[in-house]
Amino acid sequence: MFYYLLKYVLLGPLLRVVFRPRIEGLEHVPASGPAIVAGNHLSFSDHFLMPAVLKRRITFLAKAEYFTGPGVRGRLTAFFFRSAGQIPVDRSGKEAGQAAIREGLGVLAKGELLGVYPEGTRSHDGRLYKGKVGVAVMALRAGVPVIPCAMIGTFEAQPPGKVIPNVHPVVIRFGKPLEFSRYAGMENEKAVLRAITDEIMYAILTLSEQEYVDQYAAVVKAEQAAAKGEKGRRFPRAPLS
Repeated sequence: MFYYLLKYVLLGPLLRVVFRPRIEGLEHVPASGPAIVAGNHLSFSDHFLMPAVLKRRITFLAKAEYFTGPGVRGRLTAFFFRSAGQIPVDRSGKEAGQAAIREGLGVLAKGELLGVYPEGTRSHDGRLYKGKVGVAVMALRAGVPVIPCAMIGTFEAQPPGKVIPNVHPVVIRFGKPLEFSRYAGMENEKAVLRAITDEIMYAILTLSEQEYVDQYAAVVKAEQAAAKGEKGRRFPRAPLS
């Protein structure tokens, strides 16, 4: 019930007024039946803007950190995500990834929409990064279509680290469903999973017109953080006089 209260009373109308999102291709989202909506991930606000424009309920696999943050902000964030029926996902290892797939398949088995971000994390620089193959595994095991989605403008509206969003034009663009029945029964073939995931990411790229990086976003973030730390060690801050 809280999901629909947020969507139609508390948050949805506010988001529509502030961002005035332009919606394109909404007809590609099936009116019923299970499907995966796979999108790029540019901003914290993505979690709220997409559900606000969809006619159907959508359940996202959300990172577990959204449910365990400290302080008042952390508790409020956890409350919103739990109340809206979103599923926390541990991203710390292979077994955690398998658990996320099981949770996603459970949503699809109920005939619902599942929202996933194949990049696995928010883009820190507005570019589109290599997708992880979990989305392909779920599409094959559940036998459902994948609807690519591009969030455009949300990075500028609320870049990483910004709490209060900017007022910035936002476009939410859905593409034609991608169907992978030709690969049925091949969900254990690594090459097949990679091909499916790359096809999904290419569809998202075509819709979003982002710059593409053929690396995982988490790896690039870690490398940049390590380089920054190394630079800090080489050039320590001068002592105060």
